[in-house]
Amino acid sequence: MSEPAWQRVRDLLERETPGGVVAVRGWVKTARHAKACSFVEVTDGSGVAGIQTVMDPSLPDYEDQVRRLRAGCALEVRGELAESPGRGQRFEIHAREVRVVGEVGDDYPLQKKRHSFEFLRTIGHLRMRTNTLGAVMRVRDAAARAVRGFLHEQGFVELHAPVITASDCEGAGELFRVETEGDEDFFGRPAYLTVSGQLQAEIGALALTRVYTFGPTFRAENSNTSRHLAEFWMVEPEAAFLELEGNVDLACRMLRSVCRRILEECEDDLRFFDARIEPGLLDTLQGVVEGPFERLTYDEAIAILERSNRSFEFPVTWGTDLQSEHERFLTEEHLKRPVVVSDWPASIKPFYMYWNDDERTVRAMDVLVPRVGELVGGSQREHRAERLARRMAHCGLRAEDYWWYLELRRHGSAPHSGFGLGFERLIQFVTGMANIRDVVPFPRVPGSAEF
Repeated sequence: MSEPAWQRVRDLLERETPGGVVAVRGWVKTARHAKACSFVEVTDGSGVAGIQTVMDPSLPDYEDQVRRLRAGCALEVRGELAESPGRGQRFEIHAREVRVVGEVGDDYPLQKKRHSFEFLRTIGHLRMRTNTLGAVMRVRDAAARAVRGFLHEQGFVELHAPVITASDCEGAGELFRVETEGDEDFFGRPAYLTVSGQLQAEIGALALTRVYTFGPTFRAENSNTSRHLAEFWMVEPEAAFLELEGNVDLACRMLRSVCRRILEECEDDLRFFDARIEPGLLDTLQGVVEGPFERLTYDEAIAILERSNRSFEFPVTWGTDLQSEHERFLTEEHLKRPVVVSDWPASIKPFYMYWNDDERTVRAMDVLVPRVGELVGGSQREHRAERLARRMAHCGLRAEDYWWYLELRRHGSAPHSGFGLGFERLIQFVTGMANIRDVVPFPRVPGSAEF
């Protein structure tokens, strides 16, 4: 039996009768060489646990090959499946044939001891071989499939938004300029790496009703915190004929669905995170799946924070954005559950959000979760041409730079809404990982674009 995916090997081993011949390929996780035999744990990275193989001196080239095996070697093993007397494993393989596919050098940096995440970031070409980063990547894969599966079931069409754009969706100006060597005007105008696929998603929604983008976005923010990346992935659904309440409902249902799928598909990985990274993680995720999301207006959230008598690092006043410490107080201490905060001050939100009649607030919503804070940010979009033009002027934006966006409001405009889900923050939430650089395969941050 030769299995290309380790998880399938483990599933089959659970059904196998001891005595059958199996074949596995992977990398040595640990190797312990005793006098009578060698015990080598092999994994192919598709699960936290590997499988122990027992290799005795009767094997060909035992002294020349097997006794030299160590962590990191790539190999193929064929042998007999047997009941294991060891704790924590049901089966082991008694090797009959071992072939070393790839050896490792004396300077192989990954050993049995625990390595700091800071050190692992310096060896990005090897860090996914560790238990933690391997588990992160498997959860990331499951989360991406869960997001796409949910949106597909809801009738959304995936739209491939451009990475190069001439529009600054957020109006913050933190953009990477795209140039060719010796030619700063390749596109006939300044061009940048996108900070969001939202504006293009609005084009799609006003033709196809329901679309979403899922891809990399970029922010030239010179920040070295545990919450920021220069390149990050965003999930951005957009739906026509959807107002704010429906948008909130969609975001909450998507989070529940994704968490449920990850709990079902990544049980071993989540148990690992619960035991090693974030105690109580499983209970937190189960709470998202089963419990209600609290609903507050921005005014109500500010009032709660002001009454808390807490000495926050960032003072709480109406008209300022909520900081991480405010978001965590609301979700972890005051309400102990996810929170949706709606109707934010217009002065701190982008130009495209629907202006309420008070012209003081906009129909915006943020979904806040424990530990991470803001996980989803969205709004009902301003679909009224005159109001949008006034709002853009108020924000200091030139109408000619967004002519097509304004023109959409003159040709079959309709109420529409959408939100952005920071995919790396989602992975932080479902794994308990503290630093956003450790939930992306190859982090891009100020001063570093290695690997």
